[in-house]
Amino acid sequence: MYNVYRPYPYPYWVNTPIYNPYLWKQFIKLKDYGPKPFVVNIDEATKQNNYFRIALWTGKHLQLTLMSIDVGEDIGLEVHPNLDQFIRIEEGQGLVKMGDRKDQLNFQAKVYDGYAFIIPAGKWHNLINTGYKPIKLYSIYAPPQHPYGTIHETKADAEAAEENKN
Repeated sequence: MYNVYRPYPYPYWVNTPIYNPYLWKQFIKLKDYGPKPFVVNIDEATKQNNYFRIALWTGKHLQLTLMSIDVGEDIGLEVHPNLDQFIRIEEGQGLVKMGDRKDQLNFQAKVYDGYAFIIPAGKWHNLINTGYKPIKLYSIYAPPQHPYGTIHETKADAEAAEENKN
């Protein structure tokens, strides 16, 4: 007859932990954590975000926002006269356009996962999603561009907030 019970103590291979590369992934509560010290897995937070824009950290001299740009949409043509901006694409693909005037965007570059670009103060710019899935990105503004705790669920919400600001 076959013994269905294992001998005790079990051989080492029975209790060997199974490697799970996704074990470190966790849900990150998306909110504005500034201006306190803050540590985050920025790749995971960025990919988890489904808001058009959310401030993740706002300080006196710097701001970190997350964005999700839907397929076929764009950030919207804009200029920041008094701040520099850093953007990194974590997921998706798009076309970056920049220029000195809104009708003369003579700089263009394709961007993909892992690409970063910098927008100097005073440059008109836009990012257009040319891919088949949302662009997931994070943006660093210096100095901050949006009020502490900013959440724009959609592009329409972001545009309405900009109109109210002016």
